[in-house]
Amino acid sequence: METTKYGFGRRVTLSFADAVARVKEALALEGFGQLTEIDVQAKLKEKIGAEMEPYVILGMCNPALAHRALLVETEIGLLLPCNVIVYEKDGVVRIAAQKPSLMSEIVQKPAVKAVADEAEQRLRRALDAV
Repeated sequence: METTKYGFGRRVTLSFADAVARVKEALALEGFGQLTEIDVQAKLKEKIGAEMEPYVILGMCNPALAHRALLVETEIGLLLPCNVIVYEKDGVVRIAAQKPSLMSEIVQKPAVKAVADEAEQRLRRALDAV
C-alpha cells in the first residue's frame, strides 16, 4: 500500500467501474455506508467544460465509529465522512482513502485517536480486499 501524509492507496487491475463497485462492497463489509458519491469527471465537465479521466469521491461513514467520535468532539463532523477515491490516470485505476489519523492529529484527544485508529484499520483492510 502506498502512503502519503494524508492518505493511502494502491493500483488495481480492475476496470474503473468494477473498482468502484468492489470498493463499495469491501467498505460495506467493514461497516461503512455510503453517504455521498461525487462524479468529479461529470461535475467538472458540466460546470467548466473540463475534460478529465474518470474520478469518483465516495463519502463513507461507519455509523458506530462516527457516533463514538461525535460523543467526544461535537465538531468532529467537520472532518467527516471518510473520503475514498477511485480514479483512472493514464489507463491505470487507483483506489485511495483519506487517513482517519488526521482527525486525531488535529483534535488531539485519546478517545478520538482510538476511533481514528480503528477506522484506519478498517479502511486499510477494505482497500487490501479490493
